[in-house]
Amino acid sequence: MNDLSLHILDISENSIEAGAQNVEITITEDAENDLLSLEINDDGKGIKKEMMGKITDPFTTSRKTRNVGLGIPLFKEAAESSGGKFSIDSEEGAGTRVKAEFKYSHIDRKPLGNMPETLIAIILRAENTDIAYCHRKNGKEFVFKTKDLKNDLKIKSLNEPGLLRNLKEILNHKISELQ
Repeated sequence: MNDLSLHILDISENSIEAGAQNVEITITEDAENDLLSLEINDDGKGIKKEMMGKITDPFTTSRKTRNVGLGIPLFKEAAESSGGKFSIDSEEGAGTRVKAEFKYSHIDRKPLGNMPETLIAIILRAENTDIAYCHRKNGKEFVFKTKDLKNDLKIKSLNEPGLLRNLKEILNHKISELQ
């Protein structure tokens, strides 16, 4: 994966497939403390205990369609190869928390990537899942929640092309304001 937003997309898709009603994505960029933190929390079905010990092995997957699961191992490797750390906590029936930390200035740290496009892709996939996104950068913060937007617009779905186009523009603008 070329950038970190693709890891966020992958983990978020796992959450949606696990039946999560809520997925929270938190990005914290802290140049002063040389830290980039990415955290994805969900309230899905969680990961079975016997799977947790093998979750970072690329030749372990719970899927029936293929014999490998590269998303989590590659995310872990991306964090650790840039001076960071990776953790995953899960409780069966209660959800999963995935957290990756990176040394912000590390030469091998992948770029964050295009978060507005990533969020739109997640929203398209998450018809029945509420997405909460919080992005902090050096003291500034942007928070976006699909649940709030649906309530404000009095709609059940955000999967309308014109709405998604406008939403992508808003996300681009708000995230660029953090720079």
